[in-house]
Amino acid sequence: MSHNSFGHLFRVTTWGESHGAALGCVVDGVPPLVPLGEADLQAWLDRRRPGQSRFTTQRQEPDKVRILSGVFPDESGAQVTTGTPVSLVIENVDARSKDYSDIKDKFRPGHADYTYLAKYGIRDYRGGGRQSARETAARVAAGGVARAVLRKFLPGAEIRGALVQMGSLKIDRAKWDWAEVGRNPFFAPDADAAKAFEPYLDEVRKKGSSCGAVIEVAASGIPPGLGAPVYGKLDADLASALMSINAVKGVEIGAGFAAAALSGEENSDEMRMGNDGPVFLSNAAGGILGGISSGQDIVARFAVKPTSSILAPRRTIDRFGAETEIVTKGRHDPCVGIRAVPVGEAMMACVLADHLLRHLGQGGRLGSAVPLRKE
Repeated sequence: MSHNSFGHLFRVTTWGESHGAALGCVVDGVPPLVPLGEADLQAWLDRRRPGQSRFTTQRQEPDKVRILSGVFPDESGAQVTTGTPVSLVIENVDARSKDYSDIKDKFRPGHADYTYLAKYGIRDYRGGGRQSARETAARVAAGGVARAVLRKFLPGAEIRGALVQMGSLKIDRAKWDWAEVGRNPFFAPDADAAKAFEPYLDEVRKKGSSCGAVIEVAASGIPPGLGAPVYGKLDADLASALMSINAVKGVEIGAGFAAAALSGEENSDEMRMGNDGPVFLSNAAGGILGGISSGQDIVARFAVKPTSSILAPRRTIDRFGAETEIVTKGRHDPCVGIRAVPVGEAMMACVLADHLLRHLGQGGRLGSAVPLRKE
């Protein structure tokens, strides 16, 4: 199997299966002397970790990450990167493969069981194997490395994500509060919406069903100039990275699909000159113009489909061609979009770190093209 890597100068290769001994990643291209310890990565993995509320899978995985290579103490004793590949491992400790023995020959509707077997002639049915969203733990660990790179070169950069829609319920953007994201189990920026999500998802769970979600990720403190105007577009790479997350079926940047209903006047982000450089009066472009960052917040949203593993009986076929029925037992997220929030942040971080290194490698500046006005 190929295509387990993404990125160019900041390149991530993930490995492992849902019910294997462990999973992890190798991050190549990390510059030397970047402060990096396991605690820097664990904080992000803890946000994605399963079993933290009744609204996520009850699989109890501590998701403890270990750094196997690529770091060494500097003269002060602080652990920093050496410029060699950073290898990370996360052990699986609570896999229950027996939950899948009854369906090992059946194709779960909505899953990649059929297409995986059609392509490779073999599949790991235990939790989906390599197809499982468990693989995203390695992405979040890699995202922690990417954040460390960004922190070294862009100290003011910040990447934050939030769940803005669950099923048919949406947040009220007038009530957006980033501080609220860490105070509820849904990563919702609207306290009232988070309260409404609870009974809604409880009802979905009781029915043995699932629901989808929309996640928004924003990066602030990113200078203009990252990306390229043709095949290396920043928004193209970002869309590809977000689309590669399990269960994602749609990605939009800035106004996204809503831009089709705007007029030219409404969609164009007018500019004025501020004391510290250009000021945009709106951000329909999502911080990216012509594939290149503008210095505004980079804003992306992605839609996650309802979890395919549900208790409701579904019609399917088995690998022998017989028609049958399937009920997917085991431990599953009633809304996989909840834990996709830190995954989306991680993919944004990896793409930005990659484009930052590409920018610096081509002699790019970290500043505005417009000089400050002299009063």
